[in-house]
Amino acid sequence: MQQNKLGNADFTISPVGLGTWAIAGAGWEFGWGAQDDAESLAALEYAVERGVNWIDTAAVYGLGHAEEIVGQLLRRVPASRRPLVFTKGSLVWDPATRQISHSLAPDSLAREIDESLRRLRTETIDLYQIHWPAFPAGGPDDGIEAALAAVDKARKQGKVRAIGVSNFDVAQLKRAQAVTDIDSLQPPYSALMREAESDILPFCEQTNTGIIAYSTLQSGLLSGAMTRERIASLPDDDWRKFRSPDFKEPRLTRNLALVETFRRIGERHGLSPAAVAIAWVLRQPAVSGAIVGARRPAQIDGLLGAAEFRLSEDELTEIVPFLPEGMGTNVPEAAAS
Repeated sequence: MQQNKLGNADFTISPVGLGTWAIAGAGWEFGWGAQDDAESLAALEYAVERGVNWIDTAAVYGLGHAEEIVGQLLRRVPASRRPLVFTKGSLVWDPATRQISHSLAPDSLAREIDESLRRLRTETIDLYQIHWPAFPAGGPDDGIEAALAAVDKARKQGKVRAIGVSNFDVAQLKRAQAVTDIDSLQPPYSALMREAESDILPFCEQTNTGIIAYSTLQSGLLSGAMTRERIASLPDDDWRKFRSPDFKEPRLTRNLALVETFRRIGERHGLSPAAVAIAWVLRQPAVSGAIVGARRPAQIDGLLGAAEFRLSEDELTEIVPFLPEGMGTNVPEAAAS
């Protein structure tokens, strides 16, 4: 699998990386329902075998559980195939109530980094990202500079190799870049969420800031596996069922029509609808890599075809009528991606 440079970091990444939100399991506010840890580990191992060289996780996913699963993976794979590990901090929780809150306080981030290192069973985090500049989105973000200074200190201590941010707008990214070198930005970006095209992608391309796109399959909606019946049968502890407007009418009919367009294009090339949806994201030169999620090994092969596939101009034109008007929709305000 080809490799792309991520900003000015001293490593390259495969175009597709595996995200761990879905495998974090149930029992937390943004869970996707129950998940078998053995299947999670098998999916991660298989992705690494197929050439995926980075795993994206976060402390808050499963309230530490996803990082623990990744830590188990690092102990199981040979050193020669060890994937890069990207994680995120700033969303913290009360162990007693399991309620999630936000902190950019330097001492809090220092603790988070140490706790992530412990759960991941590693001495160095390859990319450490500030998860949110404010939470809920749109709240006060006056702690950005102090937060980045704390992560930069961890880099100088050898705990972190590269620094990134997630869910930052251009103004916030500029503030971060004034504090330290920022190698990447992780924004939501898919055929249904195109706000990043207006200013984030152009700015990052101009400043050589790598883009790691998340929600590329819109939480599974663009995978080709979602039907009205499956959505209706999602468990009550799956946040998508009740909190994502893209899984409900009036958007759902339009979104499923887009999936069928991806399916038609994929059938011509022996690819899944998911691979076409991811390739649509990767067509952007500013995008270094796309995060995809898988809960079982069987889901991996249908995603990785995106790494080498290039949509033709005719196919891009074919997709246009099924894209939402304007720039799409934002993720739910409290989503933990």
